[in-house]
Amino acid sequence: MDVFNQFGFFIPLIFLILSFLWAAIKILKEYERGVIFTLGRFTSVRGPGLIILVPFIQQMVRTDLRTVVLDVPTQDVISRDNVSVKVNAVVYFRVIDPRSAIIQVEHFIEATSQLAQTTLRSVLGKHDLDEMLAERDKLNADIQEILDKQTDAWGIKVANVEIKHVDLNENMVRAIARQAEAERERRAKVINAEGEFQAAAKLLEAAQVLCEVPEAMQLRYLSTLNLFANERNGSTIVFPFPMNLRDWFTVKGDKPSG
Repeated sequence: MDVFNQFGFFIPLIFLILSFLWAAIKILKEYERGVIFTLGRFTSVRGPGLIILVPFIQQMVRTDLRTVVLDVPTQDVISRDNVSVKVNAVVYFRVIDPRSAIIQVEHFIEATSQLAQTTLRSVLGKHDLDEMLAERDKLNADIQEILDKQTDAWGIKVANVEIKHVDLNENMVRAIARQAEAERERRAKVINAEGEFQAAAKLLEAAQVLCEVPEAMQLRYLSTLNLFANERNGSTIVFPFPMNLRDWFTVKGDKPSG
């Protein structure tokens, strides 16, 4: 009984010592930092490893330095050409200054999320729909630059911004399809016209060469006649009639008979 009473005296003391050690000793992982406050005032940033605090006098706030992948919710955006679209994105950022991330802003992840939403709507609203669809890399860079400047005071570095989806309504999708079809038809007509122009230019060059040597025209006639003969087109015979021979007969016919 005396032994039990003797050890019962040390039990509260052991409990106090364990509580003191539990409050005083902290272990931070490699990717964590601790922002230390002494009597409410900022003292230092510690970690990683073993950290010893003065209980009830010092407090520590853990900060994760790993890259945070923030999914920006779908935003309703009206483009500069008055087209309503739904856009969502993803933001990659990390804390580079734990002191500023804890002291300068409350809940820095939520603050960055709200800022990303407003910046996404603001930047995309200054561009046409075609630019949203075709120049996505440029828009990503613009949004990332704006976010990085505004979050610099919070000790946050925005590494990258990616626009994931630009959703259109059915009417706009059909309108874009009709526009693309009309554009393809326009290009086809232009290509056809350019081909006709080049063919006419080559025919003109060939005619000039044939005019320089009259015998070349006759050889061309014979080549054409040989081509038709090899096609076995039944009883039909095509014979090219020289134009200069027609002129000669015309001149003969116009002369008065003696």
